Amino acid sequence: MTIATPGPSLELGVAHFSSIALPPKEFAVMAARAGFASIGLRLHPAFPGAPFYELPVGSQRVQEFKTVADSEGIKVFDIEFFVIDDNFVAASHEATVAAAANIGARRLSVCGDDRDGGRLATNLSEFCALAARYGMSVDIENMGWRTVRTFGDSVAVVNSCGAENAGALVDGIHFFRNGASIDEFRANLGKVKHVQLCDVRGPAPKTSDAMIAEARSGRLAPGEGELPLMELWTAAKHSAAISVEVPIAGPVDPQAHLKHLHDSALGILKPDH
Repeated sequence: MTIATPGPSLELGVAHFSSIALPPKEFAVMAARAGFASIGLRLHPAFPGAPFYELPVGSQRVQEFKTVADSEGIKVFDIEFFVIDDNFVAASHEATVAAAANIGARRLSVCGDDRDGGRLATNLSEFCALAARYGMSVDIENMGWRTVRTFGDSVAVVNSCGAENAGALVDGIHFFRNGASIDEFRANLGKVKHVQLCDVRGPAPKTSDAMIAEARSGRLAPGEGELPLMELWTAAKHSAAISVEVPIAGPVDPQAHLKHLHDSALGILKPDH
């Protein structure tokens, strides 16, 4: 997912999932030309069989990517996506973490799916320690079908792991669909470092399969659904980076899609832009 740190003017990021068929180099070009300041990249699969891209340190591929990103004036904010489950071993991901640091990424995104809460907190802490060695931080995102289901669950794990570079990633759909409120968000604002904007309509799904389907294929551009994203932005604007994550649907031109996402986000944020 992705972002740039808020400053005097709003800088938006865009998650790779928004156009995951584009390799990193092409995604960087199109995102920059759509108006985004930063991108997130998927250098690790979000689930078995999910698309991802590798940018090994020292490879020609990564050098080409860095040259293009520099020429377009776009930065890498975060790297997705690591699932901390009962088989997770932080050290096994060092090559990916090193690759992330090499392209300037600042944060790594994870979700939690281990029913052993103590082990989950320990593994998050160890992953944070690995990230810290490379100058990065780690954000955990709640998802309704995972063990870390609610925003409150994310905050609890961050508190339990005790790492200074651990934070919570708030995705609009996962946040509101799993019962969190703006008041709860404000009460834990210091834990939130990254907010992803996306919208949705209709009643919240009840089953895991329906939640997954909505999260992967039911997202709408900001302002096209019913979520109170303006309230979320107002609460987060001084402390969290802001990005957009809405996958492309159907035979749509990727450049047009990314431009639409950028303009839609600015549209709902315009009163404060």
